[in-house]
Amino acid sequence: MGYSDDAAEARAQGWRTLAALHARIEDELERALQKQHGLSVSEYSVLDALARQDEHHLRMNQLSNAVVLSQSATTRLVNRLEDRHLLERYLCPTDRRGIYTEVTEAGRALLAEAEPTHDEVLTAALQKAAEFPELAPLVDALAQLALPAAKV
Repeated sequence: MGYSDDAAEARAQGWRTLAALHARIEDELERALQKQHGLSVSEYSVLDALARQDEHHLRMNQLSNAVVLSQSATTRLVNRLEDRHLLERYLCPTDRRGIYTEVTEAGRALLAEAEPTHDEVLTAALQKAAEFPELAPLVDALAQLALPAAKV
């Protein structure tokens, strides 16, 4: 038995609303990070994902999953960041087939500079989006997701 047309339309509308919120926020983050730090949102995401690891490194396939990019897109992105000396790659010492990507000291320093910008722009973009009735419920849902982590 299939879903009603109303349910399908509700899901489609929910997805369009979520996509609109994502696009709005990503655009604002992209402009601010590029202008102030010379980083794209994807580059910031890679540095952030690596810096959050205990050893500041991940295998390439883990990094692809963490930043939700294809392996080829991740490789191109890592190449660009490596050319800027923000990342390094090296063979896994226990599995010579595995390649680790590690954030460098310069990468951590740039990330530390960019984090306040990212946070300020994200906060402002969410506040602005909350003014739109169709986006406000999603902004509220995001705020609720953040609460348990903030209490820890």
